[in-house]
Amino acid sequence: MKRTAIIVAVLAICVWSWGQDKPAAQNPPAGQAAGQGAGQAAAPQGKRPPKVNSQEEYAAYQAAVKVADPAECEKAANDFAAKYPASEVRTIVYKAAMARYEQVNNTAKTDEIAKKVLVIDPDDPEALVAQAQVEVDQTKDDNLDKDQRLAEAKKGAERALVTVDTDVPTAGYPEEQLKNYKNFIRSQAYFVIGMAAYKASNWPEAEANLRKSIDALPQSPDVVAVYHLALSLDFQNKIPEALKAAQQAVDLTKDSPDSPAGKAARQEQDRLLKYTPGGSSGQAATPPKN
Repeated sequence: MKRTAIIVAVLAICVWSWGQDKPAAQNPPAGQAAGQGAGQAAAPQGKRPPKVNSQEEYAAYQAAVKVADPAECEKAANDFAAKYPASEVRTIVYKAAMARYEQVNNTAKTDEIAKKVLVIDPDDPEALVAQAQVEVDQTKDDNLDKDQRLAEAKKGAERALVTVDTDVPTAGYPEEQLKNYKNFIRSQAYFVIGMAAYKASNWPEAEANLRKSIDALPQSPDVVAVYHLALSLDFQNKIPEALKAAQQAVDLTKDSPDSPAGKAARQEQDRLLKYTPGGSSGQAATPPKN
């Protein structure tokens, strides 16, 4: 089962545009709350916002990131990078294309664009975690290089947990917006680490990191993370905790019970209910390994 991508608009919409000495305030990314203004403690400083050097470059950048079709957005990103090979906003334009491909679950293209971003900025947390998630999603039990692939995915996610505090511009953004964005990256990174452990049958490590993933975004828990937390607990014979997580996954899919996530959550809940008081004792079968 693949985690449903949560699309977050590229944070670095705020750039130092042509002729400016200070970052230009732009609208916050879609789906993220505006900050609460002055009087709050300043967020830790990361990189300065990227800079564009001409009005022409700025107009081309704005046009490229607004393209909605994934393939056309990718072409716009490639054209922009070819015309402005030294531009500091190339990563932003490529991440716009990456987000479009994430939205349509095109994992091959998501991975391809993430790698282009990482060639420019090896520490970009958004690209690091996107590539790591593709890697862990596509790793199967029968892969001869399974251990190596899982280790690489974990390495990328762990690096994202570091660079989310060092590689993300902070100037020009409301504190709450930065907090939401960084917590999203952290949630994704811990999910990858948790799933790498899950696929390696390291249930305690999977449990610990899936909990961190959920706790990073408590206002919008991801059903796939919650479901795999239930399975990780089930494999450890922690039946009451596993049942609680499975029931949460069922609640999260109450509006889509027939979706793959909804069906899986209900199957796991039904299985666990057999081993609660009033049902059979012990575990007659292991939970599904998916």
